[in-house]
Amino acid sequence: MNPTPTSEPTLPRRMADFETLSEALDYAANGECGLNFYSMRGELETVLPYAELQKNAVDYAKRLMNQGLKRGDRVALVADVSADFCVAFFACQYAGLIAVPLPIPISFGGREGYIRQLRQQLESSGASSMLMPVVVVELSEEAAAGLGLRMVISYPDILDLPVGDVALQPSTSTETSYLQYSSGSTRFPHGVTILQSAAVNNCRLNAVHGVQIRDGDRMMSWLPFYHDMGLVGGMLTLVMTQMSVDFLPTEYFARRPMMWLEIMSRNKSTICYAPGFGYELVSRRANDQRIAELDLSAWRVAGLGAEMIRAPSVREFAKVFAPAGFRAEAFVPSYGLAECTLAVSFMPLDVGIEVDIVDEAALSDPGKAIPATDQTEKIREVVNCGIPMPEFDVVIRDEDGQSCPDRDIGTLYVRGTSVMSGYHDDPETTRSVLDDEGWLDTGDMAYFLNGAIYIVGRAKDLIILNGQNLWPQDIEWSVEQIEGQRNDECVAISVPGPKGEEVAMLLVQTRTRDLEKRSNFVKEVKDRIRKQLGINCLVALVNPRALPRTSSGKLSRSKAREAFLSQLILPEEGSDPFSWDITHPKSSAGKH
Repeated sequence: MNPTPTSEPTLPRRMADFETLSEALDYAANGECGLNFYSMRGELETVLPYAELQKNAVDYAKRLMNQGLKRGDRVALVADVSADFCVAFFACQYAGLIAVPLPIPISFGGREGYIRQLRQQLESSGASSMLMPVVVVELSEEAAAGLGLRMVISYPDILDLPVGDVALQPSTSTETSYLQYSSGSTRFPHGVTILQSAAVNNCRLNAVHGVQIRDGDRMMSWLPFYHDMGLVGGMLTLVMTQMSVDFLPTEYFARRPMMWLEIMSRNKSTICYAPGFGYELVSRRANDQRIAELDLSAWRVAGLGAEMIRAPSVREFAKVFAPAGFRAEAFVPSYGLAECTLAVSFMPLDVGIEVDIVDEAALSDPGKAIPATDQTEKIREVVNCGIPMPEFDVVIRDEDGQSCPDRDIGTLYVRGTSVMSGYHDDPETTRSVLDDEGWLDTGDMAYFLNGAIYIVGRAKDLIILNGQNLWPQDIEWSVEQIEGQRNDECVAISVPGPKGEEVAMLLVQTRTRDLEKRSNFVKEVKDRIRKQLGINCLVALVNPRALPRTSSGKLSRSKAREAFLSQLILPEEGSDPFSWDITHPKSSAGKH
């Protein structure tokens, strides 16, 4: 078995100049490029040329519509990195159905948490049917129990459904293509509504102005298809530009991260995107012998996105893999979010990482990016995330809604052709972030410098751990389920870890002075969070009434975080024994 070719021998390349995703696949099906899926051992398992993808997607679409589905129905797709998911996703495009990619059980602590996640997203999306890989059929059936779905069926079993005489009507440019859940709360999920026009516009911008696809390019991706960067950047943009792409399923990357680079080396891949933690992980797993076997000299776009970019880890990756031919100039930082389909800005190619070294204290007070000097006590490297792409208007506003000058920090607002139309079936939340003029409040804190975007944090409370998006409400809710625990006595925040990465921490007010009870409570909290959300979370016990509140009486996460990092709130005895001193450099590690 051979992978699909890197270059099309006869089909002229079109740079995503299509009206819909199905039209793009119809064109790509005239060539020889396509999708290639690899095993954990790096063996080529499935080759899916675009011609075969198109044929199978049309066949799936007819079988689904023959089951009584109606145009505009939402169809939940458990999004493993597989050929089956890609076929099912495009079947929705051909049938006028709305695809709803849902996660596979990688980022969850156990069966219970995963089933709860699926059920909440099924309810939120109003899905009429659910398709999934065989390995999660039992979990999916349990999640869908009692919801009245028309079908809960595995991808292979779709082929057992009758085709029937069905005339397909693909989605038009003004209709919804899919709902994106990658950044929503697991307890109160928000499905981002992505129109066909938004999807194709962002793919075109990514291809033409972002990575600047050219002849001889080949993509590699291990990102999950339920995440916007994996779906749009790792698959849809490639279909839209008739480019071959190699996939390593996300769970295989997690187990054997070096396989990512070995496949890139073998296929002479030129483009690959990953969040920062992916580069960090593979750097830690590398050894001299395996590096010597790699050839990464063809890698021209090493994209960075999905989380705050930490310059030290990026520099370490470049240093570790320089002997394999990797160029530091290949790094391409970017900025984007699911509410904009994917990307908003890209750094210019062949520049690499650019950082603005600023005074850390001034970032929050007075809210300016003041260049550091030799006398600056604490500095921070803020990574340049590039220039906004055409068709995007971007402005940074202060608390009064006024535009900020260079180096003044404010909230980033975006308007453009690939901004979402809203959150599915949630007009109130939509109005809170999207105004009548089309301006989207991203919730990200940033500043401009010479036309480029520098992200410094989030106005919203989203916590990102190793690429996984977590809402603090979900962490707090885990504690609220403990008997006797009030729902206004804890806040979840993120704090910097030993290498500057985000670490989840829960601040909990407690009245008991009994050390054994405190210790048991902390253990119970950590176990619940691990079981329900699949993450490790530090727990700090604090005095009653220690947590700050807003003027309306609600607990303030932002103020609590600031107070904790400023030592205005100190953990009490019985809190987590920290393996490093996260917050208080003047004290000894583990003592507060």
